[in-house]
Amino acid sequence: MSKRSELLDFALLGLLHEGPAHGYELRRRLNEALGAFRALSYGTLYPALSGLLDRGLIAQSTPAGKPVPAAAGSARATGRNRIVYEITAAGKEAFEEAARRIDAAAYDDDGFGVRLAFFARTEADVRLRILEGRRSRVEEQLETVRANSAKARERLDQWTAALAQHGEDSQEREVRWLTELIDAERRHPNDPGPQP
Repeated sequence: MSKRSELLDFALLGLLHEGPAHGYELRRRLNEALGAFRALSYGTLYPALSGLLDRGLIAQSTPAGKPVPAAAGSARATGRNRIVYEITAAGKEAFEEAARRIDAAAYDDDGFGVRLAFFARTEADVRLRILEGRRSRVEEQLETVRANSAKARERLDQWTAALAQHGEDSQEREVRWLTELIDAERRHPNDPGPQP
C-alpha cells in the first residue's frame, strides 16, 4: 500500500470516527479540511472505501439503517439508496494504532496536515514528537532555501527574488507557529489543543 493510500485510509477512518457519513460528505470534508486531498476524485474515494470495507474497518448501511447486501458489490450508491459508512470497532483500533505511529510521512507536508487534523484523538507524547519532527523538517528546508537564495541572489531578477523571499518568509512563519504549538503542548499536554 502506498503512503498516500495509507494517509487516505487514516483520514477516512478519522472522519468516520467522528460519525457516520456518506461518500459525498466524506469527499467534501476531505476536499475542504484536509489539504492533502483537495483534488480527491470519486474514482479514488470509492476504491479506498471498498478496501476499508473488505478489511472490516468500516460498515455500510442505507439511510433507513438496513445493512447493504454484500451482493451489492459497490461502495457507491445514488439517490434514495445512498450508502452511509460508519467505523467499526476494528476500524477504531486501526485508527488509534495509526494515530500512534510516528514515521517520516508524519512530518511531510501532506502527512502532517492530515495528522494535525486528528490531534484531538492522538496521545500527547505522539503529538509532541510529530510537532518537533515537523519543525525540524521545516527548519532544514529553510536552511536549504536560505543557502540557495544567498548563492543565487545576484543572478535573480526582482520577481524571482520576491518569490524566493516569500518562500523563506512562509517557512519562518511555520517554524514560529510550530514552536508556539510545541510550547502549548508542553505547558498543557492534556488540553484538547492550543488556545486561540
